[in-house]
Amino acid sequence: MKRPRVVAFNGSPRKDGNTSILIRHIFDELENEGIETELVQVGGQMIRGCADCRRCFENQDLRCAFDDDIVNDCIEKMIDADGIILGSPVYFLDVTSEMKALIDRAGVVARANGGLFRRKAAIAAAAVRRSGANHTVDTLLHFMLYSGMTVPGAPVIGIGRDIGDVLKDEEGIERAREAGKNMAWLLKTIASADQPEEIV
Repeated sequence: MKRPRVVAFNGSPRKDGNTSILIRHIFDELENEGIETELVQVGGQMIRGCADCRRCFENQDLRCAFDDDIVNDCIEKMIDADGIILGSPVYFLDVTSEMKALIDRAGVVARANGGLFRRKAAIAAAAVRRSGANHTVDTLLHFMLYSGMTVPGAPVIGIGRDIGDVLKDEEGIERAREAGKNMAWLLKTIASADQPEEIV
């Protein structure tokens, strides 16, 4: 049986900040269960938003027509993965602009090509100082659920402003670990089950 694989996308421009810390605690549990992980740095990248050009519907080549940033690489990693983690800090009560551009474009490409992310396991994670956590994870969950992914439990929310502050949020760190355990269980359950040829 092939080892399940999970790819996470860090929407924070702070590469090793609180969002990354939450993701790495999820990874700890996944890796303890023998699941392969990869972290992709999205925050701080120059990523254009969706232009609604509809070329992904015309081409149906699993790619966005704009090929001058990392989005197509991210889409390819999402397609190849069994599980997807999206993490973002809260920027003015929502996800970062880089994360929003990624999920807008990836979501449309997935839909244009027959639902590329259906039946993948998914976790939403947010690092927050005070307000906006619910709206931020809601944005991520809308992308996941509309794409047909399966979310094994509540989203991960960690409290902290300065780098490393989230480690003081014991409940948030425990939630990240619990999410990792839940995703590992789901991935192993899916891998061991007899899968029908097609589910719509």
